[in-house]
Formats: sequence, C-alpha cells, structure tokens
Amino acid sequence: MKIVFVLLDSLNRNAIAPYGSKAVHTPNFTRFQQRAITFDNHYVGSLPCMPARRDLHTGRSHFLHRSWGPLEPFDDSFPELMKQNGTYSHLITDHHHYFADGGATYHQRYSSWDLVRGQAIDRWKADVAPDLEALKADYHPLQHHRMNYMINRQHIKNEEDYCSPKLFKLANEFLTKNHGVDNWFLQLECFDPHEPFHAPARFRDLYKTSYDGPILDWPIYDRVTETPEEIAELRANYSALVTMTDEYFGSLLDFFDENEIWSDTALVLTTDHGFLLGEHDWWAKNRMPVYDEIAHIPLMIYHPDFSAHGGTRRTALTQTADLMPTLLEMSNIPVPYDVTGKSLLPILAGDQVLRDSLIFGYFGAAVNVTDGKHSYFHYPVKEADESLYEYTLMPTRMTSRFSIKELLGATLYPSFSFTKGAPLLRLNPKTSVDGDPLEVQGMTFMDAQSAIYDLISDPSQSTPISDYEIGSRMKRYIVDNMKKMDAPPESFLRFGFSSENQ
Repeated sequence: MKIVFVLLDSLNRNAIAPYGSKAVHTPNFTRFQQRAITFDNHYVGSLPCMPARRDLHTGRSHFLHRSWGPLEPFDDSFPELMKQNGTYSHLITDHHHYFADGGATYHQRYSSWDLVRGQAIDRWKADVAPDLEALKADYHPLQHHRMNYMINRQHIKNEEDYCSPKLFKLANEFLTKNHGVDNWFLQLECFDPHEPFHAPARFRDLYKTSYDGPILDWPIYDRVTETPEEIAELRANYSALVTMTDEYFGSLLDFFDENEIWSDTALVLTTDHGFLLGEHDWWAKNRMPVYDEIAHIPLMIYHPDFSAHGGTRRTALTQTADLMPTLLEMSNIPVPYDVTGKSLLPILAGDQVLRDSLIFGYFGAAVNVTDGKHSYFHYPVKEADESLYEYTLMPTRMTSRFSIKELLGATLYPSFSFTKGAPLLRLNPKTSVDGDPLEVQGMTFMDAQSAIYDLISDPSQSTPISDYEIGSRMKRYIVDNMKKMDAPPESFLRFGFSSENQ
C-alpha cells in the first residue's frame, strides 16, 4: 500500500469550503472532497500540538496522564511499526516542536525525514546582536516578544522562501522518485495555517481590510480586546494562509492526476486541532474551554478500494486516535492490543456507529465529552486540584526538561495497562503560585465552568443548557471513556466521581 498523509496545523474546519466556508477561497480542498470521504463528526483527543501527535502515533489519548511530552519508551508508534514491518515511512515537516525537548522522540520513529527550517519561532538564523528597535518598528506591539519570528522573516522574501512551498516541493521530489514502487507512507506535515499568519502578497490581496498599521499576524492566546480593524486584519491574514495552503495542496492533487496514482495510493487530510478566530471572544487555543472551533476538526480520506464512495460523507463519531489503527490496517500491519482507537476502514464502505461518545482535553483542565449531539465541559472539583500528577519515563516538557526540584519529589507508580509492565515516575505538575495547573506555556486555564451545549440546536455553543438527564448521561460517558483510557485512579476523584467509578 502507498499512503500520503497530509497533516495541517490549527485548521479551523469553518475556514474551508468542504465544511461550509464561503468566505475563504479553498477550491482544492473542494476538489479533493469530490474524490474523498468526508467525516462530519471528527474530534481531537489530547491537546495541543505534540499531545495530539502522541495520540496520532499511539492510537490512544493520554491527556489524563501527561502534559506536552515526547513519545515514551513503552509507546507504540505507527510509523515505527511500519518500518519494522516492511513499509517505508518518511516525514516531511516544518514543525519545529519536533526538535524541542518535549517532542524530540517523534521524528526518529520514521525511516527518514526532512526538516524545513524557519517556521514561526524556530531558532533558525543566528543573529547575536539584532537591532531590536528596528525590528520592532515593523510589528504591532502585541508581537514584540516574537523576536525569533522577526529575525526569521527577514530571510523570507520570495514565495519560494516560505515553508509550505518548500514542503510541497520536497513531497513532489519524494513522489517523483518513489511513486512507482510499493509499501511506503509519506507524512507531509505543514505548520501552516498555524500562526504566524504570514502569506505572500498574492494571497493576502484576496482579503481586503481597512487596517492601516504595523504587521499584525500573530494573535495572543487571550480574550479578544483588539479593535474591529485589528480583528479583521488577523482574520484576513489567517484566510490568506489557508488559501495558500489550499493552493499548494492542489499541486499534490495535480501530481496524483498527472501520474495516475489514484488507483493505488491513499490520501488522507486532517489537522491536529482547530483555532479560535475571535469566536466566543477568544483567540487561539489552550486557555479557554475546548469549543468546537478547536475540538471539531476536518478529516477527509481517499482510499482506492473505496473510490466509488468519493464525494460522500460520514456521520460516525471519530477522533485523532483512530488514524493510527486505520493507517496500520491500510498497510496490513497488526494493531497493538493496547490501542483504543478504532480503524476507520469499515466506515469507508458505509456509515455505521463506531462509538457512543468520546472525550478530549488538555492535561490539568476539563475532561470534555461529546456524543455528536451534545458537548459537555466537565471541570475538576477545585478542592481536588492537588490530585493531579504527570506519569512519565521521559521527564521533559515543551522546551525544557523537568527541574531537579521536580524530580526530587518523584515517586514510582507500578504501571498502567499500556506501559507494558514498566513502572513510571509520578510527578507533580507545573502550577501557578496559587497552585492552579498551568497550560504548557505557563498560562492558566480560564472560564473554567462546567457547561452542556446542544450541538443540534446551538452548533455555535452560544447558550449552555441545564438538563439533569443529559448531564447524568454525559457524566456516565466520561467515566466509561476514562476507564477505557485506564485513567489514573485519583483522576476520578479529582473530577468528582465516586471511588466506585475507578
């Protein structure tokens, strides 16, 4: 089997035409939709970037056990299983988190990899004594702390200097050389449309605004406080980047057409999570409740064996962890026993119920659940905040190692069902001075109020409902899913569930 897996970052499903957007120009996503099977109820698991990728690699969610971190020694990684079973796996990416402390074990799982440098705050170009004031003069004050981005952007002048064109060029080179042979997997991973929302002028010119100020293309992960003109500018820059990504994705479709490889090559398109563009008066992700703009993500799958189903849609409830067993089954590789995700191949033949519910969230925040009709944000009991631990054999976070002070407080936990008998370090999480859990970048969680939303009558999640019967059912779903994940025993009490539920 030959598989091309396109993983975008921070793609809001409402920004592309296959999911209803009329404001953003995405003809190639529509072009692919006409061949692919589109999933209408696809959700995240663990959040944000690298936690989502751990779910993707391992086929199970870990947000109740661990914050942002690397693949663990006991984790089953699908590209590694592929290369161990005769399928060559190659990664093309500009995602600089793979080369930080908290993500350094991911790219090594592939047979080979290409890294495109210079995206976002990648520590790319050496500038020992930059002219800080000159750099800041071109940017909105909200972005003055993004020094690495300002330095990198000086070296991105022509369209071919941008990361996405480089990525798709490398993909073309891989396909040109290898499309005639069998048993390979290509992961083409674009940081776009993740911020910064920096696209060439020919894309940006499609979206006019009345903003007249310095560069404003990187929203702060916070509440919306910008002027209407600034909000419009940020959204226009995001739209331009989505359109740029769509056009280069189109070049990949061109290769499939010109080389007639639709008959023997699968193509999968998705994202790690969505992004808030001012909805609910919030920017970005991480701090606020996990609204559908973040949690409800696009997924389109083309498989040559199911080409007759092109252009159809599926309503089954699916999530990121399902991709690992799907990709393994496509490659005729056995799925490990501890995988909780479910292969989507049976659904390609026809819609069916895969599960009654699924849970998702950030480590330390709410455990969120949906059954496709309702969503429920269930926040922990405040008095139980101390009942939160990180379980790991790889004590690193996003860009740093755990401190010696943190390690001195470690205890040893026997094992979980997925750790293959290995004991783990049990460590206290990073917290604020008030003892509240911190999101990985040092930001506290906000608006931490449990709430139920009716996704059928209120898809924008604007008005919470109060319904005891629905609330009770959603709590039962949470407990059932936590058990399937083999959640830490103390987490049941932390979320207010009785010891009987453990």
